[in-house]
Amino acid sequence: MRGRAQRSGNSLRSVADASQLDARPMATDFRPAALAVVAHRGASGVFPENTAVAFQEAIRLDVDAIELDVHLTADGELLVIHDPTVDRTSDGEGPVADLSMAQIGELDAGSWFDARFAGERLLTLPGALDLMPPAMVLNVHVKAGAEDRDIVVAKTVQELVRRGLIETAFIASDEASLAVARRVEPGLEICNLSTQPTETYVDRSSAIGCRILQPANTQTDSDLVRRAHESGMKVNPFYADDEGEMRRLIGCGVDGILTNYPERLQELLAGLGRGE
Repeated sequence: MRGRAQRSGNSLRSVADASQLDARPMATDFRPAALAVVAHRGASGVFPENTAVAFQEAIRLDVDAIELDVHLTADGELLVIHDPTVDRTSDGEGPVADLSMAQIGELDAGSWFDARFAGERLLTLPGALDLMPPAMVLNVHVKAGAEDRDIVVAKTVQELVRRGLIETAFIASDEASLAVARRVEPGLEICNLSTQPTETYVDRSSAIGCRILQPANTQTDSDLVRRAHESGMKVNPFYADDEGEMRRLIGCGVDGILTNYPERLQELLAGLGRGE
């Protein structure tokens, strides 16, 4: 159970603090056991994304972290969903911002993926958090626009604070949203998703006190990772699902990888640990 053993006794903050004191693993001294497996929207390659079954599978696999997305509904509830509409991942249609939680709660969020998952429901953020083990690191991607940024970011941060999750959860979003998050809770860890232009990404992130980067896999190379590590930041690219790209990112010295297939990445890391 690699992930749980790695998390034991550690918080998100203590791991980040250690990265400022110790040299981070680079391509020449990579240690596979140190790389975090981040389940993107849960185990979303084999289960409907951002649903209870996807999160439960990621928990069963004992991943190191789970990523999920948050939008604001018409009646001010925090909904775990990636898209701004319910069209792609349910049998309903329309913008999340125009629908109440009561309306959204009636939608089937599983059949679009496979008939086996008929009847799966979309989750509120509190509902999703109820599923998580206490030590699970959470990458909470707040999807905000100018019209709702102050509300959705503040509500999300307040929910994490209320549950005592500041040591194990962080907010991932654009720079404007991260500024709101830090105003609400200055001690919150943040992940900068304003990744472009690549040339200034590390410096811009450092300037706002960010210690976690999530560049696109296509913009991730050993130079970006080196500069991030020199600034005391961890690099968890989005994303890699095939073994070849996983191996390439590992060779760049990244600290973690977001993937829709966490078990696939776990198996690769286990093989690398055996010298395969």
